[in-house]
Amino acid sequence: MLLQFKIKNYKSFLEEAEFSMEAAPKQKGLDYSLSNIKFKKKLIKGLSSSVIYGPNASGKTNIIGAMDTLRSIVLRGNIRNAEEKGSPNPAAELLELIPNNTLKKANPVEFGIIFMENDLLIKYELVIDIGTFLEDTHERKVLKETLCINESTIFHREDKVKVENLNVIKKYLLDSVEKNKEGIGQIAVNSLNPEELFLMNGFKLLYSQSLVKMISEWFANKFMVIYRADSLQLIKRFSDPQKPTVYIEKTTNEAAELFGINSNAVGYVVGDDDTGAKLCSIFKNEKNKKISTMAAELFESYGTIRFITIFPLVLKAILTGGTLIVDEFDASIHPMALMNIINIFHNDDINIHHAQLIFNTHNPIFLNSNIFRRDEIKFVERDDDTHLSILYALSDFGTTGDKGVRKHEDYMKHYFVSEYGAIKDIDFTPIFEEIMNQERGVES
Repeated sequence: MLLQFKIKNYKSFLEEAEFSMEAAPKQKGLDYSLSNIKFKKKLIKGLSSSVIYGPNASGKTNIIGAMDTLRSIVLRGNIRNAEEKGSPNPAAELLELIPNNTLKKANPVEFGIIFMENDLLIKYELVIDIGTFLEDTHERKVLKETLCINESTIFHREDKVKVENLNVIKKYLLDSVEKNKEGIGQIAVNSLNPEELFLMNGFKLLYSQSLVKMISEWFANKFMVIYRADSLQLIKRFSDPQKPTVYIEKTTNEAAELFGINSNAVGYVVGDDDTGAKLCSIFKNEKNKKISTMAAELFESYGTIRFITIFPLVLKAILTGGTLIVDEFDASIHPMALMNIINIFHNDDINIHHAQLIFNTHNPIFLNSNIFRRDEIKFVERDDDTHLSILYALSDFGTTGDKGVRKHEDYMKHYFVSEYGAIKDIDFTPIFEEIMNQERGVES
């Protein structure tokens, strides 16, 4: 379960931005959308969902892109550019695209994440020097790297790495650690590579393969970040169909029928001569009983394709307790279908593994106190002069005073009269008036 994500100097977010998935203090109502987990002597209240609002080009997608980028860096274990290209998020592969483009001198890029996995509270922080925007020849370096488990520092790295409280993870340690702590510590210091994460390299090899495996599997399988999603990306990242085959999810087809899909089935077809999986409509000829397939985009609407590619990930999140983060989750999908999916994440009887859904949107229908808590509604606003973005939650306004937001207010109404910010007054009329004046030969 994701609890917090932080970034600094990531694209339009020059200053630190904190995306919290913990319940804000003094927020009441919709308690069914909270995941309550006992940790030590306190109760952690995690949010089951969050929705992000803001005008076009405000930086909403940059939040999701930053999550995807940290995921990519952790899984490859270094801050070099990715060898394989093809991600819809270029910054995850070409790190020179990350720093804010207004800076003339290199500022560090900072990431921080806190999540719960296997009853462990895991905090990982990473500070990297990757130069200025588009500076692809800069000598990159990990400036700081910290891993904390259950609020105890396991290791902290700056110029050197210091391994601290290993008792917290005693059951995860390699047998050799107890026998030769000093020798292993010296090897860790001497083998430090400025471009490689200590977590995924030295710490994994010298201290705990099992703990690092748990962390990397969370990033790989439960931190499901979908940046400008397409069907091929989803099936490659989060499914593993055998080849050659027709890969069909029975449950997905049942949902597809409710959604209104007309074909007999939908599935990913993988052929001998094809390196990728293609989403297809699958038909059965009632005369000769033969199966035929047709590319889904030729038969199904874009909304249908989006639904079919996303729904298996909704299932996976619910079944595994994953965090599903989707850029423009509601694109071309009917609000009633989305509303029901949100309700699934808010259903305590179904969401027993503490799955989470995070998405950005322009659809004001979700600005509703009966759907989302105030701390679940986030806003991204970009300054017209500095072009820098800020992130805040509706709960940040408090509940008292002139700017306070009460529990049962009409959020949509107040948003459209700019009481919460993160909205732009757009009027294209002058452009068309000038064009029409030119057509009529009238000087402006």
